[in-house]
Amino acid sequence: MNTLQLSRIRRALLKWWDEGRRDLPWRRTQEPYAIWLAEVMLQQTRIETVIPYYERFLKRFATVESLAEAKTDEVLKLWEGLGYYTRARNLHKAARMVVHQYGGCFPNTAEELGKLPGVGRYTAGAVASIAFHEPAPVVDGNVIRVLCRLFCIREEPTKTAVRNKLWQLARMLVSTKRPGDFNQSMMELGATVCKVVQPNCGDCPLKRFCLARKNGLETVLPQMPKAPKLPEYEIAAGLVFRNGRVLITKRKPEGLLGGLWEFPGGKREKGETLAQTAAREIREETGIEVSVGSLLVSVRHAYSHFKIVLHAFLCEYRGGRPMAIECDAVKWVWPKQLKQYAFPAANQKIIEKLMSGGNKTAR
Repeated sequence: MNTLQLSRIRRALLKWWDEGRRDLPWRRTQEPYAIWLAEVMLQQTRIETVIPYYERFLKRFATVESLAEAKTDEVLKLWEGLGYYTRARNLHKAARMVVHQYGGCFPNTAEELGKLPGVGRYTAGAVASIAFHEPAPVVDGNVIRVLCRLFCIREEPTKTAVRNKLWQLARMLVSTKRPGDFNQSMMELGATVCKVVQPNCGDCPLKRFCLARKNGLETVLPQMPKAPKLPEYEIAAGLVFRNGRVLITKRKPEGLLGGLWEFPGGKREKGETLAQTAAREIREETGIEVSVGSLLVSVRHAYSHFKIVLHAFLCEYRGGRPMAIECDAVKWVWPKQLKQYAFPAANQKIIEKLMSGGNKTAR
């Protein structure tokens, strides 16, 4: 496409944006902190899911300073249920970095923003363009789809060379006068019109420029590789009771679900019964001995790269002093106190079953 066509694409897209963009909370502000928060929450998460979390988070942490001063447990509790908890931990680290290294003022370029924990190339470009009007490109799932169709890119966008090409196209396209609006319009187009299945080409402001549509490939592109089948693991956990209280453990801060609380347990090994797995994992994690009783509930849950079936057993404490051996902390709590702690989604379903009468000790 030549310079004139690129200019027409920008004008058409910005006109469409001005006439019908969705009214979303983070589009009503130019505050870098609020825009950054939204962009982090929106990573791999639907807008409908994010909105209530975003509003609650800003109500509790209205400034980057208040977030920086918070305890990690409180941040994780507010994030509970949103998933991908590394985002929350990095958000907290980044807030402290902004306060302590940048005097509470957000870096105003994509390059500097990229130095914050958890801020990759896309997030840096989004915040820099929206909050600071830097003509920095953005490439996310929606933008990839729009670009692959607009320029009829037939190679798999997961390949490094193709991804680099998409970034080059995004940089070439971004408006220098209204970069934030342009980037948001590209994302909006992918989310509302240029959809994965059955793109609504009739309502697309770029239909006359779209090379995929011209070649009858609008429902074929982008050419994505087939998703691999996710492995599934069986996990056994124990609700260990002692004098009416239940034992919970805190995951180590690094890795999957780091910093969250859970009921002690782990992966089933070959030749073990689920009850044996629960007893062994509780012993290895906390150093105590238990008697494994009845199964309370089994919960299926999918993560990005694997699935689990989590079997939760009611257990009776037999001896030993609970210690944080393979976890970050251990604590005895009353069942009614469980809601004060941040738990992974699968454990939350166990708590719901427990509190709904699954065990008389919870009442």
